[in-house]
Amino acid sequence: MKYNVLYNPYSANGTGADLALKVKDSIQGDFEFFNMVEINDFNSFFEENKDDIIICGGDGTLNYFINHTKNIKYKNNILYYSTGTGNDFYNEVGNNTEMPFRINEYLDDLPIATVNDKDYYFLNGIGYGIDGFCCEEKDRLYAKKNKPVNYTLIALKGLLYKYRRVNAKVTVDGVVYKFKNVWLSPTMNGKFYGGGMKIAPNQDRLNKERTVTTVVVYSKTRLIPLIYFPLIFTGNHVNKNHNIKIFEGNEIKVEFDRPTALQIDGETFLNINEYKVKTRIKKS
Repeated sequence: MKYNVLYNPYSANGTGADLALKVKDSIQGDFEFFNMVEINDFNSFFEENKDDIIICGGDGTLNYFINHTKNIKYKNNILYYSTGTGNDFYNEVGNNTEMPFRINEYLDDLPIATVNDKDYYFLNGIGYGIDGFCCEEKDRLYAKKNKPVNYTLIALKGLLYKYRRVNAKVTVDGVVYKFKNVWLSPTMNGKFYGGGMKIAPNQDRLNKERTVTTVVVYSKTRLIPLIYFPLIFTGNHVNKNHNIKIFEGNEIKVEFDRPTALQIDGETFLNINEYKVKTRIKKS
């Protein structure tokens, strides 16, 4: 069996190429390795390569792949071998599965986020609010020290004193909701984000209606989000009746009253006032 292995050299803090080689220890076959960021034309790549594809990397690598191949109908088996630092997709769908495993069904009919008039497919979710702030801080610290940073510690600092709350208008399938003192308002296709936070535990990425889940946490004080923060790792925050609202829908728009950082599957966007999400009904 021959496999074409796509790797991201920038994943896992720049060790993506070396980690991709470990796939040879998991399955037997002939392997040809490709640096995916050097592929200029994925249409030609798929026309020339009919063998199974193995993607090596984390959430950012998967996001890169889906956005650079979004007009291609995959005829190949697409397999995934998790080697990244952010592995929320793997934690949800592959944690009890031997790698590499087939992921074609998860790549179909993905939701589309619109940010600054540009469309992006996303696999896991969008973070807006303190979660976007955390990605902004993570990028800043990594650029400064070129070392792995502690996302949880950044979040705690934001909750304690660094993050400034916003007012938000959330529109779900045409119905408008307004909130003051918002801490976060992500929209999720999957359950996890932020390296293991189970922000949307009831979200099913393969649900027939292709709905996504938007979570709004709001509070005048910093105490409430501090109490909720450890619960997010288990998903138990959804059992709280105060200062949290959860919506499901096919068309979402979230507007903040001041520019705030946003992340899509871990990629950071700065000074964003709003985002939109539109889902694509699953093809029969």
